[in-house]
Amino acid sequence: MTATLDRSRKNLQQKAIAKFIVKKVIPPIVAIAIFAVIWQLLVMAGVLNLPSPTTVIEETWDPYIINPFFDNGGTDKGLALQILASLGRVAIGFSLSAIVGITLGILIGSNEFVYNAVDPIFQVLRTVPPLAWLPLSLAALQQSNPSAIFVIFITAIWPIIINTTVGVQQLPQDYRNVARVLKLRGSKYFFKILFPATVPYIFTGLRIGIGLSWLAIVAAEMLVGGVGIGFFIWDAYNSSLLSQIIIALIYVGVVGLLLDRIVAFIASKVVPEEQR
Repeated sequence: MTATLDRSRKNLQQKAIAKFIVKKVIPPIVAIAIFAVIWQLLVMAGVLNLPSPTTVIEETWDPYIINPFFDNGGTDKGLALQILASLGRVAIGFSLSAIVGITLGILIGSNEFVYNAVDPIFQVLRTVPPLAWLPLSLAALQQSNPSAIFVIFITAIWPIIINTTVGVQQLPQDYRNVARVLKLRGSKYFFKILFPATVPYIFTGLRIGIGLSWLAIVAAEMLVGGVGIGFFIWDAYNSSLLSQIIIALIYVGVVGLLLDRIVAFIASKVVPEEQR
């Protein structure tokens, strides 16, 4: 009996894995293969003045693909180290924006007068492009690294504030009635009623914010210089090394996707299923 159950479990697991591969793995691989073939043909036909996929692999294989952690000093580092330097800035800037954004969002959403006072200001500031903040931050902070972190912070904070504020304002009346009946006040009301109901909105803001953070740091590093994937792309452009730019863009895209999936995974574990 036990052996039969084990075989049934294994069969179910194998079917689940096979289904996942067929639906989630094979289609992207096929799409990438078709895209690469079209790209190769367009380059061979002279339509695109870019390196072909085979040329990109040949020119970046050693060291950028097989040895992404090489370090020759200065800014001459592998793509993995460039990515890690950028991620370090993103981690600091995004963490600060999450802490400040969630706090402000809860305070603003809980007070109608404050919301009416600051909402027009936030709506104006959130439309300012990330790089427009860079000259101001450089002038104020006088250092490139803190300036880049500030650009991440100011870019990511708006969706976090706005979504958290909406979450607080959308608190169901039934929840308020329960809190009133149970006489929940202060910290008990916050942790048992307000915060749990707002969590789905908070994670929506965090997910948008992490994507904007990654976009902002790549753009900011192109101007501030130093070690980082943004400066690597800009330096490769100035040296007309298009293959390095293309492989770096692939790294950037993959890391951006992973950041989004990490936040989404955390949200799936934190947010109750009925609130998703």
